[in-house]
Amino acid sequence: MRKIIAFMMIALFAAGFAFAGAAKESATVSTDGSTSMEKVILSLAEQYMADNQDVNVTYNPTGSGTGITAALEGRCDIGLSSRALKAEEVASGLKETIVALDGIAIIVNGDNTVSDLTIEQIAALFSGDITNWNEVGGPDAPVVPIGREAGSGTRDGFESITGTEDVCKYSQELTSTGAVITAVAQNPGAIGYASLASNLDSVKTLTVEGVAPSEETVKSGEYKIQRPFVFATLADKPLSDAAQKFFDYCVSSDAASIIAGAGAVPVAD
Repeated sequence: MRKIIAFMMIALFAAGFAFAGAAKESATVSTDGSTSMEKVILSLAEQYMADNQDVNVTYNPTGSGTGITAALEGRCDIGLSSRALKAEEVASGLKETIVALDGIAIIVNGDNTVSDLTIEQIAALFSGDITNWNEVGGPDAPVVPIGREAGSGTRDGFESITGTEDVCKYSQELTSTGAVITAVAQNPGAIGYASLASNLDSVKTLTVEGVAPSEETVKSGEYKIQRPFVFATLADKPLSDAAQKFFDYCVSSDAASIIAGAGAVPVAD
């Protein structure tokens, strides 16, 4: 009888413990924005959730402009931007934290014989000043510039560095980095740009003024077409405890190897 009573007490205690565990809800950290940061943020989130199983980190790939707006309006904890915040965005109440650096790769179809371009040539190819690949040592074929939609951090970074704001003549304006890569891979005359942190196996990545995009050349500044990966948060409102801990992890040296593994350049030593 004593054994039966003892067993029942243990069973009730275990059931109560399980119920208490089930009743405990996971804390959620929401991120929203840059599609170029997808691999980086998902890698960081995966590792963090593995180490903190009571936290759920979500990611909404909407583009940098939308992510910045979401952070400003309080619709997410952390806005993701693949460009620096503009002065008016900071003035409106946001602060930026650079998490990593990223090279913007210039990509062409795998059959294109061109392997290197200057920034001036890249600008001319996208602005329509150069319309045939044979003008830069390539095949006799029309140039088909493909880029991102207005509001994209990748587009903003590319155009500001190459001096092509408002003059690019895109054949297609696509809403994600992956879509640009796919379009370039399918069109022999295409040229586009994409985050170095993306999967670029299906396209040819060009050197720019003799320098290949890599972690080393981005960090040293030798590769000129690069931009920051930014966390945008409200300046006058603290993050939730869960969001702050995730934020702190992402900018710490503990996350550096995860960021590097995702193809970006960590800024934390």
